[in-house]
Amino acid sequence: MSEFAPSTARLLPHDAPRDAGARVLLLGVRRLGVGGLSDAQGASLMIGAFGLSFRRPLVLMRALMAELARTSQRSIMIAPSCCCRMTVAESMLLRAVAGANDQPRRAHALLCDLCGIDTAIGVLSSAQAVAQAFADLGRPVEFG
Repeated sequence: MSEFAPSTARLLPHDAPRDAGARVLLLGVRRLGVGGLSDAQGASLMIGAFGLSFRRPLVLMRALMAELARTSQRSIMIAPSCCCRMTVAESMLLRAVAGANDQPRRAHALLCDLCGIDTAIGVLSSAQAVAQAFADLGRPVEFG
């Protein structure tokens, strides 16, 4: 390996989540982030995870991703779907969504840091809606 090539450990410092809800969220972020908001594999993932109730979490995930894309002043690094480790940005996003309803100030600070902005109320609202939808459908996001 070249001395200038970044190490994988530096690019992907975190283990993928073990919690089922957090894993579905991570894979959804990766599929929608790479394939776009209308990615068929992202929709299929939600159908597999939530059955006939897939529409609410899918629509809210799309809204969260659109809000992140609209407001972020930084590039948010996303690993490939097959990767068993996470980027720093993915870890921050999962931690923010997991705590969005219980610790909104902490989640807001994480989202502001992730996006490089002073206020992220729209992103926080989307994260809270996603967290609530996952919890209501039996896959609460537990991470961090």
